[in-house]
Amino acid sequence: MLTSTSRVETDRASRYLVQLCKHFARKVPAEWTDEKGTATFDWGTCALLARPDALHLAIEAPDEESLDRVRYVVTDHLERFGTRDNLTVVWSA
Repeated sequence: MLTSTSRVETDRASRYLVQLCKHFARKVPAEWTDEKGTATFDWGTCALLARPDALHLAIEAPDEESLDRVRYVVTDHLERFGTRDNLTVVWSA
């Protein structure tokens, strides 16, 4: 499995975690609390962890194409939801 992580600075991490997971749950299996969440796509998974100063994201997928797809979906949604807070997702290997 390939992995990638991101730390998105925000003081509203829990809010964004819940919003993302609720949104993803419309189409894929997702579960969450105020502190932790997961979304399981057909091509990979995303684990979310809310801390007071940041939302931590960890994704994994079986190949680079699938990992890119998870990265894109999570980044696109979080940056759109966080437009007001100027959220930016930067991934590292």
